[in-house]
Amino acid sequence: MAYDLEEQEQIDELKAWWKQNGKLISTLVIGLLVAYAAYQGWHIYQNKLAVEASTQYQDLLVTEEKDLKSIQAKSAVLIEKFGATPYAGRAALFAAKANYEANDIKSAKAQLEWANKNAKETSVSALASLQLANILAEEKDYEAALTLLNAKHDAGFDGLFADLKGDILVIQGKSAEAKVAYQEALLKLEPQGKYRAITQQKLEALG
Repeated sequence: MAYDLEEQEQIDELKAWWKQNGKLISTLVIGLLVAYAAYQGWHIYQNKLAVEASTQYQDLLVTEEKDLKSIQAKSAVLIEKFGATPYAGRAALFAAKANYEANDIKSAKAQLEWANKNAKETSVSALASLQLANILAEEKDYEAALTLLNAKHDAGFDGLFADLKGDILVIQGKSAEAKVAYQEALLKLEPQGKYRAITQQKLEALG
């Protein structure tokens, strides 16, 4: 097929441009394809991981409450192998409850500390903080408990955090500060929730 002079000049220019830039363009295209493949592969891997973690977690939930060794073993697998999924934090909470009820307070605290720092869901992290603060208060480590309650957490739990803070301040004999904490809790707790009525009673008991 014959080209006129103008078309031939354009073709020559394109050839020259490609000779100069073709290698770079090819490298960029290949790089983008590799990146896309890696991105897709990562998502496939994450989905597979989530499915496996979900299966492991469901198996943990149906474990007999008295079978502490199985609970500890199954939760350990979730925490160690599936720490990047939400199920690890939930497993830590589940195991902490079982250990606490079995009077293995040291293990319960370790799991709650892990969940507080590593849970992927802020609600799970907040629950871990509350439970850990409760244990610290039981151990009379009030300052550590208050430090934990004053730390940043999911705002949806502000009422419960303030209520527990009030309880600890009452134990310390700090009635005025406890009143402030309970008043804050009343502002944050659900108006029709059962905890609000209990907090109101605590506040009234302080006079």
